[in-house]
Amino acid sequence: MSKYEPYFNTNKTTWNEKVKIHSKSDMYQLEAFKEGKTSLMPYELKALGDISGKSLLHLQCHFGQDTLSWSRLGATCVGVDLSDEGIALAKQLNEELKLDAQFVCCNVLDTSKHIKETFDIVFTSYGVIGWLPDLKPWGKMIAERLKKGGAFYMVEFHPIVWMFDYLEEKPTMKYGYMQDEVIYEEYEGTYANTESKMISKEYGWNHGLSEVINALTEAGLHIDYLNEYDESPYNVLPNLIENESGMFVTKDKLYPLIFEIKATKK
Repeated sequence: MSKYEPYFNTNKTTWNEKVKIHSKSDMYQLEAFKEGKTSLMPYELKALGDISGKSLLHLQCHFGQDTLSWSRLGATCVGVDLSDEGIALAKQLNEELKLDAQFVCCNVLDTSKHIKETFDIVFTSYGVIGWLPDLKPWGKMIAERLKKGGAFYMVEFHPIVWMFDYLEEKPTMKYGYMQDEVIYEEYEGTYANTESKMISKEYGWNHGLSEVINALTEAGLHIDYLNEYDESPYNVLPNLIENESGMFVTKDKLYPLIFEIKATKK
């Protein structure tokens, strides 16, 4: 057993609880999704363009809405997630919506043990890498699962965002931009329902942009671009302001809120 196993087990328990709450939350709009509303944001849709007829592997897919949104757009999709409750709901939605996506329950770092085929696209988004203690095996796994010439795309909250502790009334800078030590948080509610009484117990790790880039390039991927934005499509941090385009920004826009990377397997 790896030294990280107890952390992963705690996170899995928390995410199993979150699935029950998130699937009923306003943020995930499950009924609207069932009626045809996409869960994908403008960044993802613009970056990947027409994915009809392509194969797509979605890492850390939660309960599968984005995976199924890509499936609706014509991709042949496989979604992976740590939470068995999430995967169970994803499979249920896939059947209900008469789509052909597949879902696998495993730790994302073990993906290559469970999935042997290669894909045109590997995709992951928003709040994903912070659950991983080391990005090198993550980058290696992405390269293993991509076809030659295939594309990896991720859009994620910016590392600066994770330097703050949001559990106090006013966010305070508490954690290192590059911090090897695990971060433990315990709080009531979730980002999708702050009124919920569930207790979230979470272990996470901070990763700077250089670590992300190096994990991908060392695995043999070529970085096509790295973009940073001072807006977020999700209102998941305190005191964000909605702008004219429906994105959320900090009052003073002093630092980026998200970044996106697209990379190609050489």
